[in-house]
Formats: sequence, structure tokens, C-alpha cells
Amino acid sequence: MSIEKKPAPNAALMEISAARLHVIYGILLSVICAVDLLMPLGVAVGVLYLVIVLLTLGTPHNKTTLFIAGLSSLLIIAVYFYKPPVDYMWKAMFNRGISLFSVWSAALLGLQKNRMERQRNVLLLEREKALQEVRILRGFLPICASCKKIRDDNGYWTQIEGYIKEHSEAEFTHSICPDCVKRLYPDLYKQN
Repeated sequence: MSIEKKPAPNAALMEISAARLHVIYGILLSVICAVDLLMPLGVAVGVLYLVIVLLTLGTPHNKTTLFIAGLSSLLIIAVYFYKPPVDYMWKAMFNRGISLFSVWSAALLGLQKNRMERQRNVLLLEREKALQEVRILRGFLPICASCKKIRDDNGYWTQIEGYIKEHSEAEFTHSICPDCVKRLYPDLYKQN
């Protein structure tokens, strides 16, 4: 059994260098900020910052996601204070609040999901390693009722110790039980 390696989320982004990604994020932030500045204050353009936060979840570093979420939050708030007031300020504040909530919810839930996926992958690798180390005997074993030899798949009879050693990781050490000592060595049994 082998574990299929799933491609990382946003695998295409992972191949791009970190410096290029930061430039791309900067450009996207600038474009969204410009659109936000051009639109009337009541329009919920601030939610577009969520797109960049979601893109950063594909990067291997959590700090990038947190940084972009923080920067997006600052831009959402800054644009609100930069624009002139409108008649329906409650709507503008509500939209900005939704934008902030969306950005931070996506960032935190996405980071939590990434952490859980990493833990899951570690557990799957540990499970695979454990399965490779364990060999289990299963099914019916034809065993002689008298001498306790086991018949293998080829029809040969072998001692139980040899069969189990060959088909599992078990090792044997021999001893003798009290009933056999009594039966085979009655003199020793009487002494004890």
C-alpha cells in the first residue's frame, strides 16, 4: 500500500519564486485598492482583498498569509477614511466590517486547514511506516493434530516455529511448561 501524494494547493504558485509571488501580491493589492478608491464608498469592493488572502494559502509560509491579511485590513480601513462621507455611512461601515471579517475568517480558517492537512500527512506517513513493519498471519492454517506441523501453500509440512518465523516478524525462544515438566521429567517435578 502506498500513499498517493496529492499535489499541493495552488501547485502552480508553489513553482514561482517567493520574490515573484510577493510582486504579484503587491500588484494585486494595488489594483484592488485602486478599484476600491474609484468605487463609491457604499460598494463592498473591500471583499476583493479576500482573493489575495486565498491565493497566499497556497504558499508554504503562514507569515505571508497573515501579512497579506493585515495589509488588506489596513487598506480596507484606510480607504474608508480617505473617501468623503456619504449619506448612508452605516452601509459603508457595514460593508467594510464584512470585508474585514471575510479577510480574517478566510486567513485563519485557511491556515487551520493547512495545519490539519500537514498533521494528516504526517499521520499517514507514520501509518504507512507502521504497516510496512507489521506482518500478520491471516486465514486458516492446516496444522497436524498430533505433531503440530503446519502445511504450507506448496503442501510441505514444517515445524510451527519455522512457519511462523517465515511468515511474520516473530522470533522464538524455547521453554517448557509445568505440565510437560511433570510428564517428561517427573523426578525434577517432585524436587520443585
